[in-house]
Amino acid sequence: MKSSSSLAIWLDAARPKTLPLAIASIVCGSAVAGWQGSFSASISGLALLTALLLQILSNLANDYGDAIKGTDNDDRLGPQRAIQSGLVTPQAMRTAMGLNIVLTVASGLTLIFLACNNLQDMFGFMLLGLMAIAASIAYTVGNKPYGYRGLGDLSVLMFFGWLGVAGTYYLQAGQIDSVIMLPATACGLLAVGVLNINNLRDIDNDRACGKLTLAVRMGPEWGRKYHLFLLAGSVICLALFALLEMHSPFGWLFVLSVPLLFSHGKKVMQSADGAALRPMMATMVKCALLTNILFAAGVMLS
Repeated sequence: MKSSSSLAIWLDAARPKTLPLAIASIVCGSAVAGWQGSFSASISGLALLTALLLQILSNLANDYGDAIKGTDNDDRLGPQRAIQSGLVTPQAMRTAMGLNIVLTVASGLTLIFLACNNLQDMFGFMLLGLMAIAASIAYTVGNKPYGYRGLGDLSVLMFFGWLGVAGTYYLQAGQIDSVIMLPATACGLLAVGVLNINNLRDIDNDRACGKLTLAVRMGPEWGRKYHLFLLAGSVICLALFALLEMHSPFGWLFVLSVPLLFSHGKKVMQSADGAALRPMMATMVKCALLTNILFAAGVMLS
């Protein structure tokens, strides 16, 4: 990594190319809430800010944890990280993480006090918020980070899918409907797809460093088949939601992204090694964002 301004270094450390995943979950939850007449711009805005801060915290903690453990090394195929490049010290990264936690707590508490009307909901979302902060850090930081034991996929499904979408919906609608779990699961599966591309790309280095991601545990062949399952599963969930809940052709607007998902999945299956997967990370993020935006647009137009 070449030398750059401090702002550019920290912007890069925040990994802005991954932030659409947080945006997608809030957009989907807000769209369904709006479809049912419960949309709140202020709640959606604060939910979006909190989700973005949580994802940035996770990215910073991932930079720190992988660097400390030696996983970010010259054999890794992904882009150089802030600590790995020597442009940010571990102490500076810890300070940045601490500041991010303060901002996340401030944003999350403001959201909770604005959206929740009873103590039960307030305490419930405070607990979920603390869990989200802890999960963001514990993914790669600590003596037993769960990302090194193959549990990262489940965490992403929970926080970028079930909690991100269903939680945003609940904060606006004031109730939970089981059908919201279909788009929540779809959004989460697409986010897991981004993580899986990252893990497939780095599978050899992760294995050598003892980072036993789900891709490492399954192996490259089954990891690629698993990727197809994630893509297909997201489309099936959205199709079931449209079939069960939508009474307008706009509810099927998300199918416009299916050719892109199919093309991406085909390229993943045909990729020979981690190096061939490097450009597919950006494609997977675009696939996830486009699918979720089309779904949200279709819901709002219905």
